[in-house]
Amino acid sequence: MCADQVPPARAEESLPLRLTLDDSDSPSDVVDALFLGRFATGEQPYARSRTVDRVKSGLTLLPPGAQILRSARDDDRSATLAEGDGFTVLISRWNRGADVTVTAVTDALAEKVLGQATDGAEDEPAPQPENVPMGFWYFSPRRGPHRTSRQITAGSWEEVRANYTAPVAEAMDRLMKVSPEEIAGRLLLLHGPPGTGKTSALRTLARSWRDWCQVDCVLDPERLFTDVGYLMDIAIGEDDATGTGRWRLLLLEDCDELIRGEAKHTAGQALSRLLNLTDGLLGQGRNVLVGVTTNEDLERMHPAVVRPGRCLARIEVGPLTRPEAAAWLGTEEGVGREGATLAELYALRRGSHPTAVPTQPQGRAAGLYL
Repeated sequence: MCADQVPPARAEESLPLRLTLDDSDSPSDVVDALFLGRFATGEQPYARSRTVDRVKSGLTLLPPGAQILRSARDDDRSATLAEGDGFTVLISRWNRGADVTVTAVTDALAEKVLGQATDGAEDEPAPQPENVPMGFWYFSPRRGPHRTSRQITAGSWEEVRANYTAPVAEAMDRLMKVSPEEIAGRLLLLHGPPGTGKTSALRTLARSWRDWCQVDCVLDPERLFTDVGYLMDIAIGEDDATGTGRWRLLLLEDCDELIRGEAKHTAGQALSRLLNLTDGLLGQGRNVLVGVTTNEDLERMHPAVVRPGRCLARIEVGPLTRPEAAAWLGTEEGVGREGATLAELYALRRGSHPTAVPTQPQGRAAGLYL
């Protein structure tokens, strides 16, 4: 080495760590900061992490030989910092879920300790015939784009078919039987007044398609198409490890502002990104469908959304006619001349006026007819 050459600085020296805490930080924030120390200095340069959505009851997630250094609990989160021979582990828990991160002196040790802490920790309820696994995406201020999975209850199409007027039922008959080979358009559009059963139909569709399609509901669609990073995480995701070419259906509910006629002006690039996901470059090579529900009339929708070839199905979900509603209810009492929505029929069955707000849920059917 020449005399005028300066040896390269180590990573921890070229990027010094400086943390500032004030009274707005919680004890959990302090635990998080302490955990970074050994990784930042290079003492434990390898890190591995894993999320467990539903931790089995009674598990601490502490690996063997770990000794607790700090433990803090806030209103909605707890943080535990522990160490063992050559490793440090941070366990952040919320409700039933947890994030586990391990730093260690070797990559193999980090992977081993993480496995000891999390292998077999996921609580998998026994599958039921009427249950369907559904993912829920949302943007977390702490973790960024995040997906959690739940088992939801969904009736079979034969059980719920009578909840829809004849033209809708016939259209849904065809949709329920769609196979991957028959997919042409990538957009599934259900529109119509509130309370006609659009959400219930999508739950049943998830059950009908569960052998070949994973259904994910986006809880904050208004952010999805304005945050490019969030959109890429959801749309691109990871390659299908099974090699089976499994499809994904992203559900976006109540997206009136996104697809109405003036959307291009009011929503900026959001509409363009939605369309790009269905049949543009973003959607190329990805088996992704987008299901949208809206209360908008067809005439008010942006023409780009409803153009031929874009929609796999475009179904207007309206109220049942008076004869259909009377047959569903078993009486004509309370049914108007124009018929009734599914929500109104459930209200009549409960013995309340259709416009009344129920004081408490009534049975399994309550809340499934939005």
